Amino acid sequence: MMKTTTPARSLSAEQLESLGRLLDQVRQDVLGDLGQKDADYIRGIIRKQQMAEILGRVLIHFSLTPVSWLIGVGLLSTAKILENMEIGHNIMHGQYDWMNDPKLFSQTYEWDTICDGDSWRKTHNFEHHTYTNILGMDRDYGYGLLRLTNTTPWRPKHLFQFINYFFLSLLFDWGVGLHELEVEKIRSGKTRLRDKWPFLKRFFRKARNQVLKDYVLFPLLAGPMALKVLLGNLMANLIRNLWASTIIFCGHFTEGAQTFRKQDYENESRGMWYYRQLLGSSNFTGSRWLHIMSGHLSFQIEHHLFPDIPAHRYREIAPRVRQICVAHGVPYNTGGFWRQWSTVVARIWRYSLPDSLFSEPRGLPRAG
Repeated sequence: MMKTTTPARSLSAEQLESLGRLLDQVRQDVLGDLGQKDADYIRGIIRKQQMAEILGRVLIHFSLTPVSWLIGVGLLSTAKILENMEIGHNIMHGQYDWMNDPKLFSQTYEWDTICDGDSWRKTHNFEHHTYTNILGMDRDYGYGLLRLTNTTPWRPKHLFQFINYFFLSLLFDWGVGLHELEVEKIRSGKTRLRDKWPFLKRFFRKARNQVLKDYVLFPLLAGPMALKVLLGNLMANLIRNLWASTIIFCGHFTEGAQTFRKQDYENESRGMWYYRQLLGSSNFTGSRWLHIMSGHLSFQIEHHLFPDIPAHRYREIAPRVRQICVAHGVPYNTGGFWRQWSTVVARIWRYSLPDSLFSEPRGLPRAG
């Protein structure tokens, strides 16, 4: 069975204040240093993404061999991953608002996925980043489908949650796109379906546009070769979905990532908020391009601490964040990509089983 993680020790009010002050300083140092190199970085990534999409679509359309078709699928998958992870996700967090470029403005950017920008900004930017890993408040924790802690009562249906995990990963853009629907609240009667009609209109409009683009327009442009283009676009979207879900799960649901109670949020100071982000997040190590392809969510700890800092800066500030954690006795959860993912799989498996087979400490240590 998977090893139980011991919660971090409680910090005193003075330690929490020190933690908040030092992390605030890290943030201010980066914000004060933003400039041309950051603008050049994001525009360079956008150019690479556009080139990968053009080459990928050309190869898918005009490939004469299975090998060239597969290369095209790989390039289109790469373009879609870059657009979602390193470009769209980070732009919509406001990481490049300081550039005053309307194409990179967080409140109007619309990305190449089923989920519309307004819905993402509500469910992710606000709800998830405000209530990170607080059970009953952060709906991203398990996405309403997965049991990942023993505070959720076990039911026989949880024996099959690996099936839910598989289909959630495969259709991740659709799952994220429908997240604002809050199906669990509709089932319980807390919310009426008709109250969700404004959201559903936005969802259907965005989903229609995405489906028409990838599965109607581009295949029609290929004429008699429409089927291979449709299949290539489908493969690219599925690869993007599997990659995105894996990266996000590795940042939130590893062995060491802790969950919190609603009362842990009461009268929360800035230092306590930072403390919660540190305890509830996980990093993974890898090459420069693994960081880029993950949208730098390989530094999920730094992202949860500083969601509005350009993500490519996380790598340079991570050593400072880790030193601050060590000085305050706070865990800094990191490890190799495959190791972190294996603990995610172990967690999903563990909590598919009845409570009687394990025990786990709960909640966030309170300040002394």
